[in-house]
Amino acid sequence: MPYKVSKSERIFEGKVFNVRIDHVLQPSGRTMRVDLIEHRGAVILVPVDDQGRFWLVRQYRHPAGKTILEVPAGTLDPEEAPEVCARRECREEVGMNPGQLIRLGGFYMAPGYSMEYAHVFLARDLQPDPLAPDEDEDLSVVQMDLGQLRAALEQGTIEDSKTLASLLLACRHLGLPLW
Repeated sequence: MPYKVSKSERIFEGKVFNVRIDHVLQPSGRTMRVDLIEHRGAVILVPVDDQGRFWLVRQYRHPAGKTILEVPAGTLDPEEAPEVCARRECREEVGMNPGQLIRLGGFYMAPGYSMEYAHVFLARDLQPDPLAPDEDEDLSVVQMDLGQLRAALEQGTIEDSKTLASLLLACRHLGLPLW
């Protein structure tokens, strides 16, 4: 017998995500309660320019209570293709339009409580073509060569899980050892 939802109740509707409580009948016959976040999904970008510099952003993250160094990312609009979102987010967050987007894979951000799936792209052939950032974003762009990126990782300066995972995917694709 597969897992089956016996009852589902949305208890919160927000701008970016909703919260739902599901009661799931397990194959054993037991019922478990699952509190989960409904999310449209996201894109994550690892922009790398022709000089081999990685483009990251610093932005204040209120849940963390501080400014975080991370790769650009954004939430998919309803019915938006990941590639379209990736191109828009790269222009909004680092002011560059990628001539080439390479899909590196994807992953669930926190599958224990969230449905959010993130599509990861390597952005290459960067050309200046900025879009205005979202009105609630206050970003500063940081360019790092591989040595600076390694140092930031070794010093624990990068604390964002999506950034850590995405950099691993990008460096594997580019044949660059992080350590």
